[in-house]
Amino acid sequence: MIEIVFPESKSNKSSIAGFLVAASPTFEPGVGKKSAQRMALFLLDKNKDGALHLAQTLEECLESIQRCEVCRQLTSEPICRICSDESRDAYSLCVVESPSDVLAIESTGGFKGKYFVLMGRLSPIDGISPDDLGIPDLLRHIKGAKIEEVILATSSTVEGDATASFINDHLDSVKVSRISYGIPIGGELEYVDGNTIARAIQGRIEI
Repeated sequence: MIEIVFPESKSNKSSIAGFLVAASPTFEPGVGKKSAQRMALFLLDKNKDGALHLAQTLEECLESIQRCEVCRQLTSEPICRICSDESRDAYSLCVVESPSDVLAIESTGGFKGKYFVLMGRLSPIDGISPDDLGIPDLLRHIKGAKIEEVILATSSTVEGDATASFINDHLDSVKVSRISYGIPIGGELEYVDGNTIARAIQGRIEI
């Protein structure tokens, strides 16, 4: 339960803005108080129709958005668009941490398989276990759908590496690969950190 204390003000507008500023860190990661205040005041002063549309859209999303029964992606249907698309490669599965990762990969047009969204990464310190990430469901899906290749696209962090290693250790009779990490296109070595350079050398390919 979140308790919001409105700031003292003669204007109801300021009270509403204060509410949004106080509540924003709770439901909008990455938005600070000043940014929340600017957005709130803009909507209340300059774009009331936009504010109403935003509120209605959020309400509709909260009521209709759910996890895909197959891949755990956020969707308004029981089975998401990607899982329902018969033109995609049903034997290639990309494992990602979040729905935003799916959007990032889809925007490149470079992957035509399907996905499984973990909704996080292993973190014993935070109490996030394999069950919380749906890894048992992932393993059953790989076996049941006769997946031929699993692409582990977890983040290049300690937790991301641990998640990828855990999944890899529980897979057999299937090709497992990990997305490459290294020098960005247009990057110069002198400005790249040592860990990234080391990863790039380890993930080198023959030309």
